[in-house]
Amino acid sequence: MNVINTVGVTNLAIEERFSDEEVAEVIELTVATDDLTEPRIDLWLAAQLPDFSRSRWQKLISQGHVRVGDRDCNDKKYKLKSGDRVCVVIPPPDALDLIPEAIPLDILYEDECLLVVNKPAGMVVHPSAGHSTGTLVHALLAHCPLSSIGGIQRPGIVHRLDKDTTGAIAIAKTDFAHQHLQQQLQAKTARREYLGVVYGAPKVDSGTIDLPIGRHPVDRQKNAIVPLDRGGRSAITHWQIEERLRGFTLIRFRLQTGRTHQIRVHAAQMGHPIVGDPVYGTGRSIGINLPGQALHARQLQLIHPHTAELISATAPIPSYFLTLLQVLRKR
Repeated sequence: MNVINTVGVTNLAIEERFSDEEVAEVIELTVATDDLTEPRIDLWLAAQLPDFSRSRWQKLISQGHVRVGDRDCNDKKYKLKSGDRVCVVIPPPDALDLIPEAIPLDILYEDECLLVVNKPAGMVVHPSAGHSTGTLVHALLAHCPLSSIGGIQRPGIVHRLDKDTTGAIAIAKTDFAHQHLQQQLQAKTARREYLGVVYGAPKVDSGTIDLPIGRHPVDRQKNAIVPLDRGGRSAITHWQIEERLRGFTLIRFRLQTGRTHQIRVHAAQMGHPIVGDPVYGTGRSIGINLPGQALHARQLQLIHPHTAELISATAPIPSYFLTLLQVLRKR
């Protein structure tokens, strides 16, 4: 995939239709054969550039911000072919209307272009329906400048953690850092490891789950295993047992891809859902109160965008997680 971000708009067709004030970024992509598991242009763009949701891409397409070759593309269902050149004009974000909130942050690493934060359970990463205040973004805005690439609702957000998943999450302060970190995630050179407690005991000590994930066909609030030809996206999770407990298991998960709810969906699919998961779990009580699923983003390894040095941030295991392990070990 070839991505070109230009400061000045040099494409004549774009110059004729958009003023400088209407263009924040121009992105040019070339469709490769390997990318065509999702040939619909809205699905393909969402897969190549996941910073925008599929609905946002559909809006940009309908507004005339996308061209294929030398023609405008206004059809979200347009089927791409290998070798197609796709040009996207990203409009500048609206004025930021989020109010910074002085919420304490547990910072694991920070420099002039990025930081890694240990997110607590119960904190939503960015504003969404029902979560207009108190998010990680609100806290970050009170702490430092953020990259504008994520738009007005997700500035600086390179990847996400579920509301009740704790642990390390990377934040970009500059647009260059944001693009560099996203490229690492897409190229699978970034390393993300999680600890999770699951119900039951896998028969083998390690394995890999390679099953595509997409929206649940009935419950739109959930994800599920969905074939690629029905809209699912490739999802790969590597796992290894850390400790066998009576009726439970502590597992280390490593993400090769980063789909929404990936570990939770894959763990449930293998017959060992994450303990405390209110969506994909068993609903079975274990005798202690948990803030949500027992899933913790333990370690995050990235290449620094400017120095090329390896950054390794480890998030301490939260107290509720340690208490859960202590209770299970005594059984």
